[in-house]
Amino acid sequence: QVQLVESGGGLVQPGGSLRLSCAASGSIFSINAMGWYRQVPGKQRELVADITSSGSTNYANSVKGRFTISRDNAKNTVYLQMNSLKPMDTAVYYCNADILSWSGDGMNYWGKGTLVTVSS
Repeated sequence: QVQLVESGGGLVQPGGSLRLSCAASGSIFSINAMGWYRQVPGKQRELVADITSSGSTNYANSVKGRFTISRDNAKNTVYLQMNSLKPMDTAVYYCNADILSWSGDGMNYWGKGTLVTVSS
């Protein structure tokens, strides 16, 4: 079975930085796209950034120029470097990945989420 585990969330002041990590483990043959989503209570979960296996990236307009997504394929890990954080960035951040297992099954997986709070 495949699992995604996020880490790196916490409390940070406006203008500060955090780096989130998400490590995939289990019966993994390959990982296609990986991404970060965020959700605020009462609102729909939204895409923050994603990255393909070849390194192509996509960002939400609200985070362009401030956030950077990257991945280490050897470690099955995706990162989200968050700079110049704003209170509006406060949310639970979720890792997502499209994974092909050794059994030949392809599935989409979600992590349990990590809370990022930007406040003075």
